Amino acid sequence: MLGGIFGGNKQKIKGTVVLMRKNVLDINSILNPASVIDNVFDLAGSLVDAVTAFATSISIQLISSTKADGQGKGKVGTATKLRGQISLPTLGASEEAYDVDFEWDSDFGIPGAFYIKNFMQNEFYLKSLILQDIPNHGTIHFVCNSWVYNDKKYKTPRIFFANNTYLPGETPAPLVKYREEELKVVRGDGTGERKEWDRIYDYDVYNDLGNPDKGEAYARPVLGGSTLPYPRRGRTGRPKTKKDPNSEKPSDFVYLPRDEAFGHLKSSDFLAYALKSVSQDVLPVLTDAFDGNILSLEFDNFAEVRKLYEGGVTLPTNFLSKYAPIPIVKELFRSDGEQFLKYPPPKVMQVDKSAWMTDEEFARETIAGVNPNVIKILKEFPPSSKLNTQAFGDHTSIIKKEHLEPQLGGLTVEQAIENNKLFILDHHDYLIPYLRKINSSTTKTYATRTIFFLKEDGTLTPLAIELSKPHGQGEEYGPISEVYVPAYEGVEAYIWLLAKAYVVINDSCYHQIISHWYDIIDSHWIVEPFVIATNRQLSVVHPVYKLLFPHYRDTMNINSLARKSLVNADGIIEKTFLWSRYSLEMSAIIYKDWSFVDQALPNDLVKRGVAVKDASAPHGVKLLIEDYPYASDGLEIWAAIKSWVEEYVAFYYKSDEALQKDPELQAWWKELVQVGHGDLKDKPWWPKMQTRGELVDVSTTLIWISSALHAAVNFGQYPYGGLILNRPTISRRFMPEKGSAEYEALGKNPEKEFLRTITGKKETLIDLTVIEILSRHASDEFYLGERDGGDFWTSDAGPLEAFKRFGKKLAEIEQKLVQKNNDETLRNRTGPAKMPYTLLFPSSEEGLTFRGIPNSISI
Repeated sequence: MLGGIFGGNKQKIKGTVVLMRKNVLDINSILNPASVIDNVFDLAGSLVDAVTAFATSISIQLISSTKADGQGKGKVGTATKLRGQISLPTLGASEEAYDVDFEWDSDFGIPGAFYIKNFMQNEFYLKSLILQDIPNHGTIHFVCNSWVYNDKKYKTPRIFFANNTYLPGETPAPLVKYREEELKVVRGDGTGERKEWDRIYDYDVYNDLGNPDKGEAYARPVLGGSTLPYPRRGRTGRPKTKKDPNSEKPSDFVYLPRDEAFGHLKSSDFLAYALKSVSQDVLPVLTDAFDGNILSLEFDNFAEVRKLYEGGVTLPTNFLSKYAPIPIVKELFRSDGEQFLKYPPPKVMQVDKSAWMTDEEFARETIAGVNPNVIKILKEFPPSSKLNTQAFGDHTSIIKKEHLEPQLGGLTVEQAIENNKLFILDHHDYLIPYLRKINSSTTKTYATRTIFFLKEDGTLTPLAIELSKPHGQGEEYGPISEVYVPAYEGVEAYIWLLAKAYVVINDSCYHQIISHWYDIIDSHWIVEPFVIATNRQLSVVHPVYKLLFPHYRDTMNINSLARKSLVNADGIIEKTFLWSRYSLEMSAIIYKDWSFVDQALPNDLVKRGVAVKDASAPHGVKLLIEDYPYASDGLEIWAAIKSWVEEYVAFYYKSDEALQKDPELQAWWKELVQVGHGDLKDKPWWPKMQTRGELVDVSTTLIWISSALHAAVNFGQYPYGGLILNRPTISRRFMPEKGSAEYEALGKNPEKEFLRTITGKKETLIDLTVIEILSRHASDEFYLGERDGGDFWTSDAGPLEAFKRFGKKLAEIEQKLVQKNNDETLRNRTGPAKMPYTLLFPSSEEGLTFRGIPNSISI
């Protein structure tokens, strides 16, 4: 489109606006009961908008980046309405393009921002504005990706900046005040209840997980700012409960800054919203079916468990007819006759249905499963405890040398330790203070310690498992512990299988509560303060904002949904995982010892003793378990991320001094440490943010957490845990003792007794439904090395070229990992289950793929 000249120095500049109108079935409101009435009015509003010329209900004013008005702010042009709809070959689903003409003369200068006003009743999603043929400049791109509501909803007009990238001191003078004013808008004033259209980012403690007004059983402690330290979440300003003035009252609407919410694609794409449907729709059906004896309460044998993947769960048609349709999770439901739930075969059983029972697969999943970042080197024997001996007695392990040495191939324990051959999976100390409470309910379990031996073929094998429970006379007497060693015949073979199950249950809970949802080691809760601080303190044109922004997508939204449907009082996690109502308290206790710098993969590996620093090694560390799929693949991804970040930071910061003098960056880091993670603000390990190296390390770690680490612990949940036999989540009985009726029953019907001990049928069905949703990729996913907006996220050629090199490097890494999986000498990459390790392959398609690294924590 060519701009025409209209005499003198006056011209018309042509532009193209791309947007999406609001869908009445917007995913953000479809599951909100209160929105049913709202949708009626929205429909009426949509009809009105259809009558009113859509294009003339939106006005845009350009803002100059080179010419200032009398107050030093960039000149504001004449308001211009959209003209008409046009067709573009690049439009995505539901996107519409409109042309627009702007009056321009040389006294206006080069546009660097624009105001936009919406005079319609309904909001729309603004994708972009492109200005063409700017005299002596060319094309200007504005990448917007934001919801724009009726102008009366805002105190100041919505402003968007061109895709130029500036440090604060390099911002064109006419844009400085606009930059500062926009940051003030998104910070808000910390008061009032937030509304749907607000874009305000602020902090609050985790005081919305319970509902004390519903009864004591639903009360939960406040996390953060108290004796239970925690990261901060986004503030909503909802009223407090009547019974506890410190707790926030639950509501159907949970505020999120509007652009953090899922939005405009078809509702079936938003897998996270299926979680809410599980809570509101699936749970009642299952509860009634079990309470009415339509479904049996227990699995009788392993074959019955496997039938879940062959025919699904059968319920009578007349029973299902009582319930409303459940469209959001329709992929999980069968429509042929009486079948209610269906499950695809988990990858762990697709080739060998019994591989999960082997010691090798049990051990392999500690380094290639869904919780591969917990196992550590054993450097002292017997393993000791850090628990207070006055309060808890002596918790030194009772595992003896004679338990281990018969399986060490002629080595003594001392020699095995010296040669870095012994490793431990330790689920003991953090559990002990809560174990008596946990066991006071229907669950019955143990704290566990498991010792592994690294064999000559590079695989691990379990040597001994210690199960510990509280002493009957009191905590101060220490634990009651038993040690179990491998056995493969008779009743003892199933005793050993049960011992491994108790270990896996602890590992499953640690993964789901710590590594995954509460992210003391992983991502969700840890990243949210970064999202808030970045939006509050870094302008959208700041280079660090642009570097980190893709790795925040949907994080606050999925966290909000989790607090509402997954980890809330009596929610799905409390119903189906061992730690139940104590989950949050336990995660807060673990957060006390959390360190951001230890989340860097090389630091984590060295801290756990599974690697040592080695300058001659490819990534600066040498793995002690050479065939460690998570670690070896992760180091490749880590190095690629760090190389990209180093190039990016070096482009914008030419010296450490420039970084130190960047007021936005320093305010960002100060607020992140002192407020976002304020309960740990005095920890000495926090970087000072005084050098480019520190910014590289922080940014690399944050991108790693949000992308690769999250992918490693998330997208394998169903492939491994979809077979409840492999990764049970609850134990309901203690280990049978020799001579007891339970021991005798185990000998007569081992499969039935094993299943009576682990997760029950109802909890299994809920758990499988949830983790299948969590393990899926959405259709609109952006993966590491990709960005929304293509090449227009910045106008700087240097970073664009560096990002292309990053994407190319990731593709090369993926091919390298494929070759590794074909190397039969690397036994841990496939294991007895014959499931090649692909969780850190960067690319993926939509669905349940067991691979792919999304940019951000999208589920």
